[in-house]
Amino acid sequence: MAHYAKLDSNNIVSNVFVGMDESNTEDLPEEFTSWEEYYTDYLGVTVKRTSYNTLENAHRDGGTAFRGNFAGIGMKYDSSLDAFIYPKPYPSWTLDENYTWQPPVPYPTDGGVYTWADGSGTWIEIDYPASE
Repeated sequence: MAHYAKLDSNNIVSNVFVGMDESNTEDLPEEFTSWEEYYTDYLGVTVKRTSYNTLENAHRDGGTAFRGNFAGIGMKYDSSLDAFIYPKPYPSWTLDENYTWQPPVPYPTDGGVYTWADGSGTWIEIDYPASE
């Protein structure tokens, strides 16, 4: 079993589905070199394999990370990085080597709950009313 992402014309993931494992070549029609190629031809859109166990460019079981992150609907496939990237949350954030968006100022570690204010470039603490 393998997972595949259907991409739209802008390389945005429109669907993720389960398909044939790439190691199962005995059922692969001979005119294709991979299931990724087969699904691309069959569906008429670009299809890229994705790894369920990959997040932030690490494999959760200690294996080899594949394409940065497991693809999800709305993510972008960056062909120059050969990676699936989450949508950029704020204009000021930058993509790190693990294909994760990072704010220009680290998240506070004082135990509070914060939201990012891109206009001021700061974290704003969220005040919750005390429970009774």
